[in-house]
Amino acid sequence: MTNSFLWRKLHSLSGIFPIGIFLLEHMFINSLAVKGEKAFNQGVALLHSIPYLWALEVIIIFAPILFHAFYGIWVVYLTRNNVLAYSYFRNWLFYVQRVTAIITLIFVGWHVLILRFSSGEISFNVVAQALSNPAVIVLYLIGLVATFVHFANGLWSFLISWGITIGEGAQRKAAYLSTLVFVVLTVVGVNALLAFK
Repeated sequence: MTNSFLWRKLHSLSGIFPIGIFLLEHMFINSLAVKGEKAFNQGVALLHSIPYLWALEVIIIFAPILFHAFYGIWVVYLTRNNVLAYSYFRNWLFYVQRVTAIITLIFVGWHVLILRFSSGEISFNVVAQALSNPAVIVLYLIGLVATFVHFANGLWSFLISWGITIGEGAQRKAAYLSTLVFVVLTVVGVNALLAFK
């Protein structure tokens, strides 16, 4: 097994476990905003009451995200896109995965800077204040959709590259599943975002 093969496998795996799991948990906590300020604040407080949260964040969230991001930049750099010469659907998905990787990286960095490190303690009012500018809402919508496309498309390719979906029929079902994941995350994410208005 070559080093490149191993790194690509780890990159693929880290996008699902733990980053994808964290994305789902993050959207679940954010979706509490649709139930109101109290529900959201209670969800955040419950999450922040976990013992050794800072260590878990470093090991389970920040380190995998940094690895996935930096190795992903390397993959994007090495990639030769040829969608104009070979415009079949899977080639476009390959291209979209790279484009959404860059958008997601910028969005996540900006999101973490605004809400994790610049604003202190997270609460409904802090998030609502950060989202009070309509331009910020638009940027968040773009970032969320790019993130969900990247995750759903990454899930589909993960299932193929790890040998879970072998054959055309299984890959077609995985594509339906990935599309469903994208739609559900988008509905949950947009509803949560608009709940802070």
